[in-house]
Amino acid sequence: MKSTSKRASRRASLSLPELQAEIARTFLKRDRRRGLMGTFGWFVEEVGELSTALREERPGSKAQAAEFADCLAWLVSLANLTGVDLDEAVRRKYAGGCSRCRRQPCQCRSKK
Repeated sequence: MKSTSKRASRRASLSLPELQAEIARTFLKRDRRRGLMGTFGWFVEEVGELSTALREERPGSKAQAAEFADCLAWLVSLANLTGVDLDEAVRRKYAGGCSRCRRQPCQCRSKK
């Protein structure tokens, strides 16, 4: 019998709800033992590793892709610990375009 993780890795894509469920099945028990702030610390460490990869690796490299994946997985772990449905949160905030002006592309005046 094939494991769930092997089936997931062979899919052409993984939706956000599927990813959130996969991360919960794989890590939620461990994340609960570690606690919210411990898990947040790991997330921040991964963001630091992504920062290094963005500075030091070529754009689109395997190293950058791996760090993006790690950051996403830890972010999903945090959402699971706090009971946030990421699919719903993203749809509510961004489904209509920019969360401020509601346009696509964004038409907000920005100082940046």
